[in-house]
Amino acid sequence: MNLFPSVADRYTRETCTAQEAQRMAEYIAWAPVVFQVSRLMVKWGILDALRDSSNGLTLEEIMRAGSLSRYAAKVLTDASLSAGIILVNTETDRFSLSKTGWFLLTDPATRVNLDFNHDVNYLGLFHLDEALREGRPAGLQTLGQWKTIYEGLSQLPEQVQKSWFGFDHFYSDGSFSTALDIVFARKPRRLIDVGGNTGRFALRCVEHSTDVRVTIVDLPGQIGMMKEQISGRAGADRIEGFATDMLAAETRLPSGEWDVIWMSQFLDCFSEDEICAILRKAAQVMTPKTRLYIMETFWDRQRFETASLCLTMTSVYFTAMANGNSKMYHSDDFIRQIKLAGLRVAQIHDGIGQGHTLLEVEKPAD
Repeated sequence: MNLFPSVADRYTRETCTAQEAQRMAEYIAWAPVVFQVSRLMVKWGILDALRDSSNGLTLEEIMRAGSLSRYAAKVLTDASLSAGIILVNTETDRFSLSKTGWFLLTDPATRVNLDFNHDVNYLGLFHLDEALREGRPAGLQTLGQWKTIYEGLSQLPEQVQKSWFGFDHFYSDGSFSTALDIVFARKPRRLIDVGGNTGRFALRCVEHSTDVRVTIVDLPGQIGMMKEQISGRAGADRIEGFATDMLAAETRLPSGEWDVIWMSQFLDCFSEDEICAILRKAAQVMTPKTRLYIMETFWDRQRFETASLCLTMTSVYFTAMANGNSKMYHSDDFIRQIKLAGLRVAQIHDGIGQGHTLLEVEKPAD
């Protein structure tokens, strides 16, 4: 198994003492409690108040900051000390923010992940055992009666939808600028955005170049949402939708002389066999001049191991909530499917945005 150095350092050897390992085991056992306590310390403004204080806060000041009873404040501060998100000065009995608490409060990725896991995943993860054994998103029933979460995105409760799109957009938006420079170095005029969702990348494309026309391919519900989102925006007249289910055996991508096919955070929504089938459909409309760009966050190609942790845990969301059969992949898995589809990787661009890799794929000449 190929791993970037930061990942290999942690995943190939023991790094804990026996005491540290025992504490981590207990931390895992109590992780749902740690999560909810930490979430409320953020939600109720207690960590904000601790950050903004010059000398820390007394218990009474925390009670006022969070509009809490003495009992509630003591339960939260006791648990937060054990969780490592706050510290206490034993001489003054004043509480302050720890480094972990600071990241929990201020790191954008952590805040996005916190909301995503509470609003989208938390209740559904109770059904993870069923999902793993049955190959279906058994936890999705806590949100609605759909076969996959993608079918229900336009119907999710408002807060759940907000957290889902907040998670999705956070990890893609920061990568678009660098990716656009790579894609438009070839001066494409016709581009397919497969799995284009709400049209955010398509809008960036028509903003980047006045010559390009974009066709977004997605499920009918997503195409409807996309049209609403881009309505009235500059360049929207050069964006059109093509509604289809890429998993249906009879579907094809729209025919034409395409310069670029774009798939961002799309193929990780499918099983390996489904990825290969979709790539074969792409190959059918490609010529040797067409470039297929696949942007993904591969857990093995991360500069920092913390990112790998986030990605491998995101796989569990796909299992329990999204569709039951996809994950955040090792890059070798994707490259294997690309080859099986009759295509080849021409170039790999690492380190884009929030840990993305851009695979530049071509169709070999006959």
